[in-house]
Amino acid sequence: MITRLQVAWPDGRPFLGRGGRPIRFLVASDEPEPGLRHAVNREALGPLDGILGCGDLEPDWLMFLADAFNSPVVYVRGNHDRGGGWAERSPLAPDWLEAGRIARLAGIAIVGLEWPGMDEPGNRRRPWLAWRQALRVTRQLVGARLWRTPVLVISHVPPAGVGDAPNDRYHVGFGAYRWLLDRLAPPVWLHGHTTTASVERLVERSGRSVVANATGALLLELTCPPGTEAG
Repeated sequence: MITRLQVAWPDGRPFLGRGGRPIRFLVASDEPEPGLRHAVNREALGPLDGILGCGDLEPDWLMFLADAFNSPVVYVRGNHDRGGGWAERSPLAPDWLEAGRIARLAGIAIVGLEWPGMDEPGNRRRPWLAWRQALRVTRQLVGARLWRTPVLVISHVPPAGVGDAPNDRYHVGFGAYRWLLDRLAPPVWLHGHTTTASVERLVERSGRSVVANATGALLLELTCPPGTEAG
């Protein structure tokens, strides 16, 4: 089942010239959504402005989605995104979004947080590297004068206490990400890693932020803020 989420984006500039149409992203993570293999289901979703990946998906699946929807893709790597298809990754597949880099889709600034320590051996948690990521993102946004402007965050692991599984030590969120969430207050933070069966809600609010679990697939619609001339 594809979750649908609609959020009013607080900055009207990306909507200029769109005639009031929302910005639409398909978000995927952890488990390929089988329904998307069928053309009739993809057509029912309508046109997209981009594909966002929150980790633990084979590059072939990401490229299938990008080709099937004729949309650009921005993604982060998860803790299982090594070896296998990743070692044989097609040169046509785009590079992943590393912490500190900023991507843009349909005028929306996107920052990413991959599994900390992707280039280190093993899959153990490294919370101290999550702090390095959070500080790197902060420095980059401040340097680019984007700290006080709306950005969309994609991560593999959720922030601590928001969308994580507190009874599972491996799938609990990172404190560094919660620090970043509380201070950056992005309108939308998307993540994977946490199984849908281990949480009560897939979408939560934390202050001004909507935090959503994108395991499987999620259709995100960003709408023009009220009172903004969309053109």
